[in-house]
Amino acid sequence: MSASISDACITCGACVWECPNGAIVPGDPRPVVTAGRCTECYGFFGESQCVVVCPANAIDIALEPVEELAHRFSGLYPGRAPQDTWIWRRTAPAEPG
Repeated sequence: MSASISDACITCGACVWECPNGAIVPGDPRPVVTAGRCTECYGFFGESQCVVVCPANAIDIALEPVEELAHRFSGLYPGRAPQDTWIWRRTAPAEPG
């Protein structure tokens, strides 16, 4: 699983609205992450948006290999090219020496 939501969650719903994959849905007592839909925002943003918007710092990301995230993205969005992957996890192409 990529993301998990801890007991620190205040159920504000920010993560639900921000997830581009619809991987986070309302739940009781806190939102639930559908692991098969979570790409850690690979293909959309350079970092996991649920973590960025969470005011309670209640979301942890168990980093998965980028290859797995790319495979999951391709399965969710056949034929769609991922965006901003060069900034994924803050790794940019090497600059000329």
